[in-house]
Amino acid sequence: GEFVWTGWDHLGEPTPYNESRSSYCGIIDLAGFKKDRYYLYQAHWCPEMPMAHILPHWNWPERIGEITPVHVYTSGDEAELFLNGKSLGKKKKNQYEYRLRWDDVKYEPGKLEVIAYKYGRKWAEDIVETTGEPVSLEAMPDREGIRSDGKDLVFITVQVTDNKKRIVPRSNNMIGFTIDGPGEIIATDNGDQTDITPFPSHNRKAFNGLALVIVRSNKGETGTITVKAKSSGMKDAVVRVKSR
Repeated sequence: GEFVWTGWDHLGEPTPYNESRSSYCGIIDLAGFKKDRYYLYQAHWCPEMPMAHILPHWNWPERIGEITPVHVYTSGDEAELFLNGKSLGKKKKNQYEYRLRWDDVKYEPGKLEVIAYKYGRKWAEDIVETTGEPVSLEAMPDREGIRSDGKDLVFITVQVTDNKKRIVPRSNNMIGFTIDGPGEIIATDNGDQTDITPFPSHNRKAFNGLALVIVRSNKGETGTITVKAKSSGMKDAVVRVKSR
């Protein structure tokens, strides 16, 4: 067996950064967003699930021509990395090794692609691309309907995206949330350990291109709950959820 502390970031214990609000050691952050290390454990704990995950993101305009290491978590045995269609070589995992490393990659904008292999055949792949500028917000609720019991919740993830609907990973735009209908916004978050904005705030900066808004139903009231996310200079996102 194996024990990990912790599965989820938690308020308090902000080691080693005392001005933060939470721990840093979780596999998942306070907003429920997966960190890169989530995929390390997925590769280790789910060896028969085809998966591959590239890190870091590939938006580094200040690093053109500089060495920028690329790591891959995969449940495969080996993998080949490509940058803009050019192979950067194959790597094979050794015993007790759960990531593959290309530590001499010179950064250039474009597309990183990894193809993982297992049992001698193609197993999984992942792609990371340099994105454009942020132009719109996209919002996804975790369910389409909730109970009108005054307790049920819907968790809405908001993404800052470019003109190809790709998450812009370094965006930190301020996002404002409004609500109409039989529900209320009870919290927002973004997973940033240093963000001390109160949870009930209806305004939240994106972190790594993401933000979260949590909505609760009003007891005994049914109908459509409409949540809007707005950010200056970008297309709004609108989500509608039924309260039954």
